[in-house]
Amino acid sequence: MPLQTPPLRGIHDERGAKFTEFGGWDMPVEFDSIQTEHAAVREDVGIFDVSHMGQIHVTGPDAPELMQRLTSNDISRLSVGDSQYAAITDEDGIIIDDTVVYRLPDEGDDATYLFVPNAGTDEATHERWIDYRNEWGLEATVDNRTDEYAMFAVQGPNAADLIADVTEESITDLDRFQARYTTIDGVECWAARTGYTGEDGFELIVPWAAAEELWTAFDCQPCGLGARDTLRIEAGLLLAGQDFDQEDDPRTPYEAGIGFTVALETEFVGRDALAEIEAAGVDEKLVGFQLIDRGVPRHGYDITNPESRVIGTVTSGTMSPTLERPIGLGYVPVAYAEPGTTLQVVVRGQSKKARVETTPFIDTV
Repeated sequence: MPLQTPPLRGIHDERGAKFTEFGGWDMPVEFDSIQTEHAAVREDVGIFDVSHMGQIHVTGPDAPELMQRLTSNDISRLSVGDSQYAAITDEDGIIIDDTVVYRLPDEGDDATYLFVPNAGTDEATHERWIDYRNEWGLEATVDNRTDEYAMFAVQGPNAADLIADVTEESITDLDRFQARYTTIDGVECWAARTGYTGEDGFELIVPWAAAEELWTAFDCQPCGLGARDTLRIEAGLLLAGQDFDQEDDPRTPYEAGIGFTVALETEFVGRDALAEIEAAGVDEKLVGFQLIDRGVPRHGYDITNPESRVIGTVTSGTMSPTLERPIGLGYVPVAYAEPGTTLQVVVRGQSKKARVETTPFIDTV
């Protein structure tokens, strides 16, 4: 199948971006260099096109119940303008996807939500919501609006100053995970103080047709998915398809280190299985590690104990541009998960000494 393209594919190409396939989309991986873009976000501000992320809109009398029963966090905590990170799990408590749920202004008397599944999963997620809505006999409208909206992330310690310069209605007073509508260069957009870099910043959801006007309003470093990956690894954040995969590497929120998204006092698909797992404890968990020896850890590399017995697998790894050290994430038995524990990572057939580290690897907001 042909790759989907973001609305600014041509604009990015003219800027000299290099592209890569990601989740069925043709997305910019870098504009200048990963190091330049990474540094801009850590030290100043950069902007990412993340229009490959899904957009599912849910409203209606039973929208709160539908959202509650299909996501792991407590939807009742959300007032208009709030958002929360959550997992979407199957009956066994295995993560299907992770997502951010926004509570939009009500439509009439009905609570309204927008949630953001990962790239390439919007159709399957939309179908899941429709199927369960019908099975449970709930009254809710579920629309896949991925092709109607672009999404940009303005990230970095100076993101708030840049946002203040371009917005017609101030949003810099928003706390983390709060959102509201604002206008930028005549374009109304949903603006949230969220992001996936470990830095302060805002994510902007804007009508597809107005994407260019909003993008060009920001005079800062454009950034691709390459820098987004190194930034999120430093922040210890998960990547769907690498740090969890329902088919190839099934993991629960407790194994993946996002147990804080699980509200066991609520009812949702996978809740009972997760209650049992929470009570019994997990056998493996995701840890951060640093290589002590020279080398760069990559997805799929073996993790061994000091006696060279394979005990786990690297899920994400990079040479940290900020720390100038090779770092990674991977699953190991809980006996090896304590920070300071010595491990080995097999890099191109050679065992490299590693040490378990606390994540995030850097100070984050």
